[in-house]
Amino acid sequence: MTDGPALPFDARLGRLRRARAGAGKGDAFWLHRRAAEELLDRLELVARPFAAALELSSDPWLGDRLAERGLSVLRVDEADLPGLPPASMDLAVSVGLLDTINDLPGALALLRRTLKPDGLFLAAFAGAGSLPRLRQAMRAAEAAEGLDPSPRIHPQIDVRAAGDLLTRAGFALPVADREVVEVRYASLPRLLADLRLAGATNILAQRARRPFTRLGFAAATAEFGESAVERFELIFLSGWAPAPSQPAPARRGSGTASLADALKPGGSGAR
Repeated sequence: MTDGPALPFDARLGRLRRARAGAGKGDAFWLHRRAAEELLDRLELVARPFAAALELSSDPWLGDRLAERGLSVLRVDEADLPGLPPASMDLAVSVGLLDTINDLPGALALLRRTLKPDGLFLAAFAGAGSLPRLRQAMRAAEAAEGLDPSPRIHPQIDVRAAGDLLTRAGFALPVADREVVEVRYASLPRLLADLRLAGATNILAQRARRPFTRLGFAAATAEFGESAVERFELIFLSGWAPAPSQPAPARRGSGTASLADALKPGGSGAR
């Protein structure tokens, strides 16, 4: 018997770090909060009620807001998805987690399966183009210590690939868009503190286990600089569980609808 392909992420470590990040903290990581608030705004565009929501997120802030609106919220982890009953939820949401799931196509397909016909899926996560200054700083640290390059920031998904994944998972009317957020940090340690708060530090299975020495960290800090602007690229996803009442898909390449149109019921070629 041969072993299967190595999984990119250490899922157990990811759960542990997210739990530690949330312990004793009443606030969400600012980027996750921003993304969650955007999803709530987009949900307001949907002219239909929701009663039961599934949440797969890095922190509970979004689920808490849905519960305040009267929804029944079921919080799950990636490992829970296969055991969920099909067609049991009319809303599924995710913030800050999909980009570190080992089998993202499979997870999306399972999320779609849990939705009732015409159920809605909304998600957000950091995508390709995020954290370029941190990447440069890590390369500077490796060079200072004479180390071979090691994966320190996980692979990132671009908006086109995210839209393709929605289609492969069987969602109807899939929409993927992005928002670029630039933040000024006083120093590299301040950025790292934010990432720890998010439980978003390195969980790659093939990560380097040995931390940088003072030499490497000094090189990284110097490379990052003071009052540096770091870039985050938020990817937003929406899709619907197929239902007979939905409009037929347009001819490939002919789409002109905006995301707001895609979330509204009725109208010409829109929900």
